Amino acid sequence: MSDAAEFPTRTERARRGEATRARVPFEALAALEPGAPRDPLGLLDDQARTRIPELVPVRSRRMSLSPFAFLRGSALVMADDLARNPRTDLRVQLCGDAHLGNFGIFATPERRLAFDLDDFDETYPGPFEWDVKRLAASVEVAARGIGCGGKRRSRIVHACVAGYRETMIRQAALGHLAVWYTHVEPSAELAQLRDELDAATRRSSRKLVEKSWRYDSVHALGKLTVVVDGRRRIVSRPPLVAPIEEVFADADADAVYAELRTRLAEYRDTLQDPCRIPFEQYEFVQAARKVVGVGSVGTRAWILLLRGADDDDPLFLQAKEAERSVLARYLDGPSYPSEGRRVVEGQRIMQAASDILLGWQSGTGFDGVRRDYYVRQLRDAKASPAIESMTPTGLQTYARLCGRVLAHAHARSGDRGAIAAYLGSGTGFDEAIAGFARGYADLTVRDHAELVAAIDTGRGTTVRA
Repeated sequence: MSDAAEFPTRTERARRGEATRARVPFEALAALEPGAPRDPLGLLDDQARTRIPELVPVRSRRMSLSPFAFLRGSALVMADDLARNPRTDLRVQLCGDAHLGNFGIFATPERRLAFDLDDFDETYPGPFEWDVKRLAASVEVAARGIGCGGKRRSRIVHACVAGYRETMIRQAALGHLAVWYTHVEPSAELAQLRDELDAATRRSSRKLVEKSWRYDSVHALGKLTVVVDGRRRIVSRPPLVAPIEEVFADADADAVYAELRTRLAEYRDTLQDPCRIPFEQYEFVQAARKVVGVGSVGTRAWILLLRGADDDDPLFLQAKEAERSVLARYLDGPSYPSEGRRVVEGQRIMQAASDILLGWQSGTGFDGVRRDYYVRQLRDAKASPAIESMTPTGLQTYARLCGRVLAHAHARSGDRGAIAAYLGSGTGFDEAIAGFARGYADLTVRDHAELVAAIDTGRGTTVRA
């Protein structure tokens, strides 16, 4: 057993947080110094080199829709910007892409609804404030997008950061296991906050919770498949959905499916032992390539249809390519034998409860290139609100919830006592992050305009249309 002296006391953690604040004061976190000339489209061009060429224009078009859409797709650009500015040494397991759109409602294994982070493609250990800055910047950009004035935007961003700070302070006072048990239960939280919501927001919040239960594999079956000659088949809607027979039209279909069955067997071995039993009872039917998200467009993402007891007992899995985290370019940290495993392990640390069919797989494809994937259920009572259509009151409530959730996730892996001491009970941290968010929103607006202009002129790999 390790010597007890190896485990710091609450007092020692508080001293560490205070010492960190002396080295990295709040004013330093508010700074936004671009340093060397920025080249956001150049970074996106570089990222596009490993992506499916015909899907790159889809990503560009999605990112061009608004500054918020651009921010969603530009985690690499923001990581590059964050790396140019002061940082703390208070490390946690980062989401790496903690913008407002990457939170949502999903079902836990106990079939209860939870509100949590739901995207971990970029997860990696790093300074806690990087996630907070990305979340706050997304709140500022979203608030501008729905027409909020400066004072209202400031209140919304402050609510988000205060939600993070206050929750981290509460988590620091809890025992170790209690920290791992805490989560945000959406229906209870929204009921508690109903007095703060206007009538329209109350209705939309209630509908979101109700809708989440309808988003499952049975729902996906009706949306993504048709019956052809008595057999259930995935519909073809290129380039967004393309059955594997179309993607590999020149290959032997039997060989393709034999390879996929081998991949599924390897994925099965990464599941936690009890979860292998229900998975083994499903029969693999068909696969298709599917375009997902904004920032992920162009990476290889597959949906796999499996059949259970009958055609009314489907299972849809999503196998998504996992590349090196954008944060790994800028932070000293671990290397992983599989980037898919990195995503899965990061998700299991940060989420209060994860998909029982979450796993990973690696292998060489038909193009001779080795790639890593993580696998999860395509839909499991998942739902996210439409950020762009929120009312100011709804956005403020939602942003505060997201701040709380992020603090729960960080408290599980980081030195919560030191982080809480660094944050303090005043509003200095809130002010600093809000100041950063305002400056970064200005950058995002300019970057978005540059992308739109590039699309109009047909310049660059990222903007091919």
